[in-house]
Amino acid sequence: GEFLKKKQSVDCPTGIEPPTHLSTHLFDFQVDIVKWALRRGRAAIWADCGMGKTAMQLEWAQHVPGKVLILAPLAVSHQTVKEGEKFGIPLKYARNQEEVDGKITITNYEKLDHFDPSEFNAIVLDESSILKSYSGKIRNNIIESFLNTPFRLACTATPAPNDFMEIGNHSEFLGVMSRTEMLAMYFVHDGGD
Repeated sequence: GEFLKKKQSVDCPTGIEPPTHLSTHLFDFQVDIVKWALRRGRAAIWADCGMGKTAMQLEWAQHVPGKVLILAPLAVSHQTVKEGEKFGIPLKYARNQEEVDGKITITNYEKLDHFDPSEFNAIVLDESSILKSYSGKIRNNIIESFLNTPFRLACTATPAPNDFMEIGNHSEFLGVMSRTEMLAMYFVHDGGD
C-alpha cells in the first residue's frame, strides 16, 4: 500500500464549471465526457472510432473561454469544419494567424509555425496519437508552444494505452508531468539486460 501511495500522482482540475445543458446532438455518455473535460481544463478523450470524438471536442471548444485552436491532420480539418456546420458550431479553417476569425480555428499540424500560440486560450490536438509519429523536434514544438495555454484537450481514437511513450507524450502535453518524469516514476530501466 505504501509503495503505491508514493507512486500516486495528483493533477488538480484547472477547468470551469460546465453549463447544465449541452448540445442535444450529444448522447448522454458524450455529455458526461464533455462536462468532465470542461471541469478538468486539461484532459484527454480517448474514444474509439464512431464514439463521436469530433462532436465532443467541438462542444468542449465552444464552452471554454477565449479563442481555441484545433490542430488536426489535413484531411481531418476540412471534415471537422463540415461536422461543425452539422452541429451548429462555427469554426473556420485557417492557414495562418492572419486568417483567424471567430472563436474556434482549425488548421493542420504542419502549419503550427504560422500561428501565435499566445493568441489562444485553448488548444485541441485532434488525432493526438500523431505525437508519437512526429520527430522529437515537432513533438517538442507542439508541447512547448502550448505550455502556458490554460485549456488543453488531446483527442484520439487510437491511444494505444500499452505504449508508455505515447502516454508520456500525452502527459507532457497536458502538463501532468514530463515524459522523463513519468518514465522514472513508473518504469524501471533494465539496462538492456
